[in-house]
Amino acid sequence: MRNLKLTIEYQGTNYAGWQRQKSVKVSKCQSVKVKTIQETIEEVLCKVLQEKIKLIASGRTDAGVHAQAQVANFNTNSSIALNKLQRALNGLLPEDIVITKAEEAPLGFHSRFAAKSKLYRYTILNQKNPSAFLKDTAYFYPFPLDVKLMQKEARVLLGRHNFKSFQAADNIERNPERTIRKLKIAKEKNLIYIDIEADGFLYNMARNIVGTLVEIGRGRFVGGSLKKILLARNRKLAGPTVPSQGLTLVGVRY
Repeated sequence: MRNLKLTIEYQGTNYAGWQRQKSVKVSKCQSVKVKTIQETIEEVLCKVLQEKIKLIASGRTDAGVHAQAQVANFNTNSSIALNKLQRALNGLLPEDIVITKAEEAPLGFHSRFAAKSKLYRYTILNQKNPSAFLKDTAYFYPFPLDVKLMQKEARVLLGRHNFKSFQAADNIERNPERTIRKLKIAKEKNLIYIDIEADGFLYNMARNIVGTLVEIGRGRFVGGSLKKILLARNRKLAGPTVPSQGLTLVGVRY
């Protein structure tokens, strides 16, 4: 038995997120298969290895969210060489999913449980007109944003806090405490990058934090609002959930 670790790059535009999902019934006589990243890779792995494979990812990404370095592992009885496996997978996978690395991992390695932190980047296109090239990878926001105020306000989120104010409704009750290790906001020409590294993320936490920072940058929330929202532990007080296409999983630290 081998435990293989894959590093995966993908554009999530055409997928209903990472996690395999059940078919959706559209009528009494018809069901539609929901296309996900996990299922797409698992099906190709099955063709290559001739065995059923279940991928374990570092975490789920939602529909439309991208990844530069998602990490997933799986167990296999195959003795296939790693370079041959990577070449075969990339030859069969669609162009918007690429295996950038395949490596051996200890049998006890678990992509999700072993992760110490994850880094997400949210990209905002801040100009008057949209971009045909960036429509799937950046959030178009045509109004002026005070980036310096956003940077100042964001500092209160560093460290360990209860992030219930930024947690979307979830079917599972989760501990809302997380530790944000890095929160950097930078502007390069008409692009604003918001990098958030944390030991874990609640459902839509990153996108809700960005939505709140955008409201601050636009002047809808005054200075000092972010601290009050954080301490209130009330999702209704925070900003909206920004669109998924601006979010990318940059990497996972082990």
